[in-house]
Amino acid sequence: MLKNETLRRDADAIIRASLNAVLPDEAVRRALKNFRPQGGRVLLVAAGKAAWQMAHAAVKFLGRVDGGVVVTKYGHVKGTIPGVDCCEAGHPVPDENGFAATRKALELVQGLTAEDTVLFLLSGGGSALFEKPLIPGAELQQITGQLLASGADIVEMNTIRKRLSGVKGGRFAQSCAPAQVFSIVLSDILGDPLDMIASGPAVPDTSTCAQALAIAEKYHLQLSAQAKALLAQETPKVLDRVATQITGSVRELCSAAANACRELGYEPVILTDRLCCEAREAGSFLGSIARTHAGQGKKLAFLAGGETVVHLTGTGLGGRNQELALAAAPMIAGLDAAVFSVGSDGTDGPTDAAGGYVDGSTAAALAQNQLNVYDVLQNNDAYHALKAVDGLIITGATGTNVNDVAVVLIGNQG
Repeated sequence: MLKNETLRRDADAIIRASLNAVLPDEAVRRALKNFRPQGGRVLLVAAGKAAWQMAHAAVKFLGRVDGGVVVTKYGHVKGTIPGVDCCEAGHPVPDENGFAATRKALELVQGLTAEDTVLFLLSGGGSALFEKPLIPGAELQQITGQLLASGADIVEMNTIRKRLSGVKGGRFAQSCAPAQVFSIVLSDILGDPLDMIASGPAVPDTSTCAQALAIAEKYHLQLSAQAKALLAQETPKVLDRVATQITGSVRELCSAAANACRELGYEPVILTDRLCCEAREAGSFLGSIARTHAGQGKKLAFLAGGETVVHLTGTGLGGRNQELALAAAPMIAGLDAAVFSVGSDGTDGPTDAAGGYVDGSTAAALAQNQLNVYDVLQNNDAYHALKAVDGLIITGATGTNVNDVAVVLIGNQG
């Protein structure tokens, strides 16, 4: 079966349209309409994968700031911003550059008055990028690595990381006192829990020590005595003079993808914007939906937004979106259908791909390359398998981060 060029072209158009709809520029401008500085200095701190884009939009809108620090992922700084020091650092595992940039941000907000305002721009990835470890940096990296490999979800990871940090869980806002903090948040967590997005540096923490200790036990985390003691220390539960506005989320991403599907002639159905299961199970499920609805002579689209998880069982290369897509390939073999999944930040796992694409011809193409989907998934090597069959989705860094969207496209033929 020949590769379905129409479905691939439509998939690319849907990805482009949905990502454009959740870029932070307009979202930041929208939020800044409610920004009321006190008359003193205005300082900007931005952290996360969308930090540069958000800071650039904010300074353009405001005209100027009295100083600022941006910390974002390597390769995400797209130029200079007047009055702002732009730094790049490690993600998903924090590194020394992230620690140094966070120190700069903390120095910037020292000695402020009640008339000053800190504009705090936060996006996904901030947990790793914006960090002042209360344990040695190497140990923090090692604990983060343990959590990533265990399959812990983002809420569990952040519950631990908050207690090992001098900026998370409301502690950054405490450092800004007595200045006012106006926080604009680009959400990358399902349901938009403010204290979990980038581990909530400027909001009171709702998680408890008991929960943190239970998570450490659940995943058998190897912790030093110092780290264990920190898990037992409570985080701020009340913060004064902090206002927060959420702008942009996975709901908007799904809605934009559905609109793009509609414009291309598909009847779209949003299945969920809270997908949070194992990546390969999600892929198999979406593939089964394609098999159920194919052959009706109608162009259909089924969408699922959220963030799946991968439990590492092998030593290959890939990410959750690539695993999801690859797992769907056997289910849609021979159908006029496609399944693709993409991370809105443009990176999927430790790869240069944003996600993966498969259609009715992929299973046969994999077999020609002596690739077995089950074996590839067991080795977590979706990247190389999809690369062999032209199934990688490459967007480059997008400047936004609002979870992932997976889409089933069913063509006229079924």
